[in-house]
Amino acid sequence: AAEQKENFMSRYIALNYWVFGGYEGTRTPQEFIDFAAEKKIDGVEFTIGSGFSFDASEKECAAIRAHAEKKGVGMRTLCTDSGWKCPLTSPDPAVRENAMEFARKYLQIANWLGAETILFVPGATTVPWDDAFVKTSYKTAWENTVAGLNELIPLAEKLKVNIAVENVWNRFLISPMEWKFFLDQFQSEYLGMYFDPANACLTGMPEDYPELVGDRIKAIHIKNFKRTDCGGGLHGFGEDIFDGDVNWKNFFAVMDQYNSTLPYTVEMVPYCRLPGPVVPDYDLSCRMTEQMKEL
Repeated sequence: AAEQKENFMSRYIALNYWVFGGYEGTRTPQEFIDFAAEKKIDGVEFTIGSGFSFDASEKECAAIRAHAEKKGVGMRTLCTDSGWKCPLTSPDPAVRENAMEFARKYLQIANWLGAETILFVPGATTVPWDDAFVKTSYKTAWENTVAGLNELIPLAEKLKVNIAVENVWNRFLISPMEWKFFLDQFQSEYLGMYFDPANACLTGMPEDYPELVGDRIKAIHIKNFKRTDCGGGLHGFGEDIFDGDVNWKNFFAVMDQYNSTLPYTVEMVPYCRLPGPVVPDYDLSCRMTEQMKEL
């Protein structure tokens, strides 16, 4: 019982910037850090490209890091949506090079901030809600992603920052067994998975992933999802951690067999509200900090 309590108390909880500042970056990094300190959560997850400039200098990052340290707020993970806009999976060499350039700066920003892990979306084979996305074969997506990551790994090792590929609705790496095969080919402790249990609900059970991927999971995103009609759509992502198909008790029981000290970050973007406003939402941010503590 004492060991279980110690594991629980060591769990790091954070909030993703999009909930608080939206995609347009309506609040500064300092405001976000101050909010986390006020709400007494462990950390924040900045989103590079929205709310946190891709062009940030080492000096600017050092100032933000100093402010976070002063407030006692962690920055263990970073996030971005660049993989949807500039995919490494693309058959176009120019697009892939732009994706690589972004990834290199992304890793450097993480190092300057003292973050241990970056969330990485390599791209997609297709994006059902975006007709403009250039469709890519699964084989091409796999080969381009593997080649790009192998090129990035030496930099990640040098900077001591994990590249954590996220399971998202990109019609790529759909099952836990695919993830096992994908990750097992990389011989670096700095290449792993950023796992989102809610994203996994569309095609399976979240608790199956840690059993196969284990300690390759570097970080966790927290939200929930409701399946409908044997699957569901974006509207299944709600605004209540406890309302949905993720069985948190089962998930944590399996996850804690491998690592109980991972960063857990709320990424609550309530697509259930579409076509109305989604984020930012200050009240939602406040509720999520309290729900995370309860969870």
